Amino acid sequence: MILLRRLLGDVLRRQRQRQGRTLREVSSSARVSLGYLSEVERGQKEASSELLSAICDALDVRMSELMREVSDDLALAELAESAAATEPVPTPVRSMLGSVSVTGVPPERVTIKAPAEAVDVVAA
Repeated sequence: MILLRRLLGDVLRRQRQRQGRTLREVSSSARVSLGYLSEVERGQKEASSELLSAICDALDVRMSELMREVSDDLALAELAESAAATEPVPTPVRSMLGSVSVTGVPPERVTIKAPAEAVDVVAA
């Protein structure tokens, strides 16, 4: 079973690590306890929208960007789950994700990393 809180936690952790920041720095900036933020990143706690907003502000990441990355991870986890169940992958998912093949890996262990050249940076 795919748990959204785990995918969300993985994305939050990646965002924080991309910035080279510690849990302590982000928790202080977001005004959330270090332990709670750690549990959110590990997918052990469900984060409220208010908490997500505070964490996104602390990371200087738009919530829509965070959710887009979670959505992409979710699509790939669903693909992995359906491949593990040997169900055919729906055509719209195949066309969105290209030729991705993950077999024998539980979906909650799938980690998606975008290649640097695939990321567009737009200055505000």
